[in-house]
Parts: sequence; C-alpha cells; structure tokens
Amino acid sequence: MVSNDKKEKGHLPYYYEENELDTYFANNKIQIPEGEKTGFSFRKLWAFTGPGFLMSIAYLDPGNIESDLQSGTIGNYRLLWVLFAATILGLVMQTLATKLGVVTGLHLAEMCYRKYKKIPRLILWIMIEIAVIGSDMQEVIGTAIALYLLSNKIIPLWVGCLITIVDTFTFLFLDKYGLRKLEMLFAFLIGVMGVTFGYEYVVSQPPQGEVMKGLLAPWAHSYDSAVFLMAVGVIGAVIMPHNLYLHSALVKSRDIDRKKPEKLKEAKLYYFIESSLALICSLVINIFVVSVFAHGLFKKTNNELLQECKANNGDVYPMAKDVFEANDNLIDADIYKGGIFLGCTYGVAALYIWAIGILAAGQSSTMTGTYAGQFAMEGFLNLRWSRWKRVVFTRSIAMVPTFFTAFFSSLQELSNLNDFLNAVMMLQLPFAIIPTIAFTSDPKIMGRFVNGLASKVCSLVLGVIVVGINVFFVVTKLQELELQLIFIILIIILAVLYLLFVVYLTIHLYISFGNTSLEDYPFIQKYVMNELSVSAMHNEAL
Repeated sequence: MVSNDKKEKGHLPYYYEENELDTYFANNKIQIPEGEKTGFSFRKLWAFTGPGFLMSIAYLDPGNIESDLQSGTIGNYRLLWVLFAATILGLVMQTLATKLGVVTGLHLAEMCYRKYKKIPRLILWIMIEIAVIGSDMQEVIGTAIALYLLSNKIIPLWVGCLITIVDTFTFLFLDKYGLRKLEMLFAFLIGVMGVTFGYEYVVSQPPQGEVMKGLLAPWAHSYDSAVFLMAVGVIGAVIMPHNLYLHSALVKSRDIDRKKPEKLKEAKLYYFIESSLALICSLVINIFVVSVFAHGLFKKTNNELLQECKANNGDVYPMAKDVFEANDNLIDADIYKGGIFLGCTYGVAALYIWAIGILAAGQSSTMTGTYAGQFAMEGFLNLRWSRWKRVVFTRSIAMVPTFFTAFFSSLQELSNLNDFLNAVMMLQLPFAIIPTIAFTSDPKIMGRFVNGLASKVCSLVLGVIVVGINVFFVVTKLQELELQLIFIILIIILAVLYLLFVVYLTIHLYISFGNTSLEDYPFIQKYVMNELSVSAMHNEAL
C-alpha cells in the first residue's frame, strides 16, 4: 500500500505497468519523435493521430446513422443541439478513458481485473459483452442491408452477415503489415462516409439557417413527448459503453516513457487534440444525415412519398411500394427506407451512394467492435491465449447470435430491432462510466494525474445525467410493450438486481474518490476493494 504521508499533488506516485499481451499493437508501437524545440509539434500530433479516429467510428456506426435519420424525420432540425451536446459529453468521457490508458499502461478492462473482486468483475464482463453483442448486431445487420441495397436484393441479409463476418477477419489481419496501414484503412472508410453522406447533404440542399438554428439555438423550438423521447435515444446511441474500453486500449499503441511524467502530460494533450478533431469529423457527418432527412421526411406521409417516387423516379418505385404502405401515416424511417427515399427523390445514384456510406460505416465499426470485444475479454479474464484464438473466440460470442437473428428474421423485423438494441446498450452505460470515473479519480492509481475537483464534479454530474436519461428511455420503451404478468415480475427482479449492482459500483466509486473512512470495514475489504501492487508505483520523490 502507498504511504499515507501527505504530498503535493504534483509529486503523488502513480501506478503503471509495462507488460502487455500480444494485442494488435504490442510489438508494433508507434515511436514519438523527439523535437529539439519545446511546445506544440505537428510531427508529434501526427504520431499520436490514429486511436481517436478509430474511437470516433463508434459515433458513426449504422445504429447511430439510423438514430440520426429518425431524429431528423421525427424532430426536424430540433435535435441537432442534442447531438452536439452528446458529442461533447462523449469527448469528456473518452478523455478520461485515454488518461487511464496513458498513465497506467492498462486499459479499462485490465484495471477492472485488478481493482474489482472476482464475482463483480465477471458480472461487469458479461454486461460489456452484452453491449458488444448489441453493437455488433447493429453493425453487421447494417452492413448486410447495405449489400442488399447495392445488389438490388440479390444478396440475402443472412448472406450479407456471413460476408461481413468473413471480411472483418480478413481486414483485421492487415495489422501484420503495420499498424499505420490499418489506421489508414479506417481513415479511408471515414473519408468514404464523409463523401457519401456529404453528397446526400449537397443534393438535398437543406436550409442552412434552419440547420444552424437547430444546432445552436435549442430555446427557439418547441418539444413534444415524441421529440423528447427521440432526444433521449440520440444521447444513448452516441455514447457507447464498450467504446470507453476500446479507446483506453488503443492509446497504448504509442511508445510512451511512463517513467517521465512530462511525457505522460504531453501524450494526454496530443490525444485530447486528436480525439477532438476526430469527434468534430463524426459530428459533421452526423449533422449531414440528420439534416437530409429533416429536410426530406419530416411530417411526410407514406402516400406522399409514393406519389413523389412514381412521378420522379419510376425505377425505384417498385422498391418503394414494397416498404411504404399506401396510407396517410407518417413515415417510420430506417436505414433501408432511407435509401429508398433518397433514390425516389434524388435519383438512383443517391440510393447507391447512401448504401456505400452505410457499407463503410458498418464495415469499419464491425472491425473496431472486434477489437473492443477482444480487449474486454482479455482484460476481464486475464486471458493468455495466442492472439488468433482470442480473436476467433471473442468474435464467435458476438457473431453467432447476429447470424441466426438475420437468418430467421425479415427485413422489417431487423430494421425494428435497432430501438431494442439501443435500449440494451443504454442499460450497460453505468458499467463503463462508473469504473472510468472511479479509476481516474483514485489518487492511488493516478497520483499527480488524478481528476481535479472540477473534473470529478463535472464527470459525476454528466454520468448521473446520462444514466438517468438512459434508464428513463428503457422504462418508457418497456411501458409501450403489452407484457404478461410473468414477464413484468421477471423484469422487476432483474431491475432490482441491476440497481443493487450499480449501488455496489457506486460504493467503490465513493471510496476511489479518496473517502477512505469506509476502507477499514471488514465487509468492504472482503467484498469491494482490491489493492494494487506497490512495486508498480512510480514516485518521483523517492
């Protein structure tokens, strides 16, 4: 245990480890150039660029794209500011995750293995695996829908899932040719999304004044219950629980001398800049999607769209008749219907360009999801298998349920699955947010780099807001279902167990904040707290 002698924050010891598993970057780290001049360096920024853009792909997966088009269809431009705020909130949490990885040399799952007792740790792993599976299902199904559109329905959805699974493994082994090449592949896919969704934005020509008003003037709009619920869904779709585990691991791909606090401070700065730039790019792409469908589908009925499609583009009209019922109900949009709408309104080229963008979103997010699942499993379980075994095992857990869901479901059923999956992932958010805040606020782990008072308060408030919003969203969705009594009782039991586990993590969080008064209780020592190895502490004052 670290000495309890009072020290200035600037000289507190921090915990770090250098031993790493054979992850995709363990033996292939990017060297950081040493400059003769002090101050900001674009060469160093370029060396640190990569992890943030891989992280930002989770903000652009098919689930987020579908949430974007639905928010535009339901809320017009009114929810753009919510998207903006959710992205800022995401940046705050991602910055905490990167700080943990940079300072300790451990990603979030590895630190959970060291700080939580066995049973809570295994429960945490199961919760994060559920989040990874839910995200994977959205990503693989989104990619399969893109292939279905591009092939003019020739490639069935279940075949599209198989293709996605196979080529995901193929792309992932590209890292054998160098980490930078793999990062460039992800950058290329983000570029494809920017060009394709940007094209839809340009051809649709939404009024720029309304876009800016929705982005910067939330008080200028009225909000009904449907728009409010959609706003909650936008927040939940943007902030992905497994993404914090992913980002805290990705930052370990740079060769940083953790014995020198000034190098850690430098790395934190450059990672913050890089993450900010990456999330700005993802925000712009999301704004493109929201604006296109706000301009084209807000308060539009099925019959209105069918009439426009018949008059403007007869080639797409047969496809439109298959998915839009001939009635005066407002359009219930999804990824597939969104593509048909674009083809009806702006021509067949717009349909195929949309499908290419969805394909890039699905393929890139599936690959980063693979890494997230691998990091979570190897960290929580402390696996020492060879790399290919870990990849196959972690992917099988997520891909098998996805394939069978696609095989036995129709297109409409798969499209309707998105809201359910978003609700499932929202429930997992506390199991990423609470450990992230706890570890980065623990002076025994972070030392001089521990969260300050303002950072603690800010992250706690944001965490409570996000968790509260997501619980509200899930409860609201459950109320819409007509469930039998036995299922209601089961849900109540699971809800009680869920809340008890959140309380358990909150107690750990409270102690991690430096409130050591509880640590002496035998119950806390036996069931809550694990101590880190003193030998791994770095104390500059010694």
